[in-house]
Amino acid sequence: MKYPHFFNQVKTIKLKDELSEFLGTFENGEIEYTYTEIVKAAGHSCPTVAGAYLTCAKALEKLYPDSLPIRGNIKVEFKNSVDEGVTGVISNVISNITGATQISGFKGIAGKFIRHSLIDYGVGINGEIRFTRIDNNAFVDVIYNPIPPKPETQQLMQKNISGQANEEEKREFRKLWQERVEEILINNFDNPDVVIFL
Repeated sequence: MKYPHFFNQVKTIKLKDELSEFLGTFENGEIEYTYTEIVKAAGHSCPTVAGAYLTCAKALEKLYPDSLPIRGNIKVEFKNSVDEGVTGVISNVISNITGATQISGFKGIAGKFIRHSLIDYGVGINGEIRFTRIDNNAFVDVIYNPIPPKPETQQLMQKNISGQANEEEKREFRKLWQERVEEILINNFDNPDVVIFL
């Protein structure tokens, strides 16, 4: 399996999953997600998937400044409805990382490790997404402000979609597309103007 080399350079997201510890899945319940793993689950790499990954990483840093985030202890709320724009794509990425789901998640064991009912949509919040710690109700509201594409990207996308692109234009479009993702996740991972806290 070949993919852009920069995927391996993206900062990982580390959490502790108490269900994994309970069931002996990962030692001490410690899990580390790479961008490549999230891309595999999404099926593609794009500024939206990158933004969801980055937004989640930065929100968890804020909520857990001195310890590993607890997977399953994080509620996620979206201002938009699940079928509006790319909300569903973003939600799927964040769900994979945090364990939070709406109704399809794990029902728990003896009242513990419950993962369902931790995502909600169409909520009146200040940002685009709110991340809340269940244990202490601390929360952060965030807005994702992606790095804009190069001007030629849109034109090349249209030629590719319409089937009019030649092989060189196909390669150039793919290159520009992933360069934008790299710009977001490598060069702007800690840029406060990309993930904005309200």
